[in-house]
Parts: sequence; C-alpha cells; structure tokens
Amino acid sequence: MKSTPSYIKLYEEGKLKERVEKAYSMLESCNVCPHSCKVNRLKGEKGFCKTAENVKVASFFPHRGEEFPIRGYYGSGTIFISYCNMRCVYCQNYDISHLGEGKEYTPEEIAGIMLYLQEEGCHNINWVTPSHVVPQLLKALYIAVKKGLKIPIVYNTSSYDNPETVELLYGIVDIYLPDIKYLNGDFARKYSKVKNYPEVAKQVIKMMFNQVGNLKTDERGIAYRGVLVRHLVLPNGISTTKEVLDFLYTVSPHIYVNIMAQYHPYYKACDYPELCRRITDEEYRQAVEYARTLGLNLVID
Repeated sequence: MKSTPSYIKLYEEGKLKERVEKAYSMLESCNVCPHSCKVNRLKGEKGFCKTAENVKVASFFPHRGEEFPIRGYYGSGTIFISYCNMRCVYCQNYDISHLGEGKEYTPEEIAGIMLYLQEEGCHNINWVTPSHVVPQLLKALYIAVKKGLKIPIVYNTSSYDNPETVELLYGIVDIYLPDIKYLNGDFARKYSKVKNYPEVAKQVIKMMFNQVGNLKTDERGIAYRGVLVRHLVLPNGISTTKEVLDFLYTVSPHIYVNIMAQYHPYYKACDYPELCRRITDEEYRQAVEYARTLGLNLVID
C-alpha cells in the first residue's frame, strides 16, 4: 500500500498556503507554543525558545535509530531542530536543545533539506522538537511540495504544544510521534521548567489521535499514518508511568506505545539525587507489564 501524504491534497486545494499564512501571523506576537511569550519574532525578538524567524538546525540525516515503523529500511529523514520549549534537566540532547548548537536556516533552505532527504530514500520527513518553529516548517513544506516533496511528515514532539498550533497541522501531518513525560505538574515544573504540562500534553495527544487515528503501516510494516506515543521511564516513579498509561488507554485501548528504558542521568540530572541513577530492570519490567495488562500495543525495538 502506498499512501499519498495528506498535505498534497491541501496544497492542490490551495489551503496549504492559507495555513502557512495563519501560522506565520502567530509569530508577530508569538503564541506558537504554550509559553505565549508575545515577542515579535519576525522582527528578531526572542522568547523562551531563543529563536527568532530563522530556524537553527543541528543536523539532518537518514535516521536509522527510530522505531522500525518510523525508520523502515532506508531511514527516517530526520531534521534535528535546535533549542526547545522545555528545559528538561536530564535532556540527553542538551547541547542541541539547551545550548542551541547548530546553524541557522531559512525556510527555503529547510525545503532543500527535505527534498535532499527524500532523494536519499527516506520514508518520511521527521521534524524533531518542532513545537516552537511550526510556522517556519510549514513555509518550508509549502516550498518543498511545489518542488516535488511527496513523503509523509512525522511530528516528533515533547507534547508541550499550543492546541491552536496543532489544529493548524490537521491534514498536514500524517504521523505524530509525541513523547509524554509525566502527569504530575510539580514534576513538570521542577524537572522540565514548564507549567501546565499534564493538561497541555493530554489535550494535544487527544487532538493528534483524533486527527490521524491509531498507527497504520503498509505491507512492509512502515508507518504512513497515525500516532505512536513514546514514554521514557524515569527512576523512583518520577515518570508517573501508571498514570500515563491509564490516560493513554482512555485515548484508545489499543494505542501504540514505546516504553523506553534508555534513561541516563545526563546534563544536570545529578543536581537532583532522585534522578541521579539509571532505572532498574524491575522498574522497566513493571512499566511494560502494566501496559500489557491494559492491552496497549507495545512497540519494542
């Protein structure tokens, strides 16, 4: 089965350009993400995300380390966006997300990157940490579609997204790859430096699922549409895994979930003794067993 990306139809109907224009208007008094800093990024002003109009990109390449439905046989065309709208103290990519390593690119240049990744045979274009730069990415997409882009978009997010922004992605993004960190507001403030994370994450994950449904794959097992949720197990119950899985069950009893065991105490994690160790085999086993008890679809690589 070969599915045409949803954005092709929007482009042909003339609606993709309208989405780009609406998204760009959000940059004038920025409310692209939940921080709603109200700075004019089109005039070079920067808020929490430290990004004005041009987007910093740390790297781009065919990523073969994602889950199989995302990476497939030829890789996911990953674009690592610099900076982030969260400040997780344990971030494994802190040099990119916190320190902003990378180079500035215009939307026209990002369009060129997407076309290059398609030419390399990638199964999709994977926007990593896109929540603060959606308008620019949509503009890049519009330019790339005019030049022949025709593979699905993966929206790879920490789920701290403005619901209004996610609404603009309806009919554009075919594959959502949201990460849900915890469902405890105190933990979100302490370890990720954001407010209202549980409420925001729950709302936008429900929206994403309503837009594209459960994960769908072709005869090769490669995703072409749907939601795959990631959840990183943290030590000492900080990831509130049971609550997270209970919530995901309410979204869909058979939602696809990758329960991740890769936590290391990176960056500033050891400033917090409760985060200053890897998880145990038992902590991970309990998480997986509870997901299986609920009947969720586990994606394990």
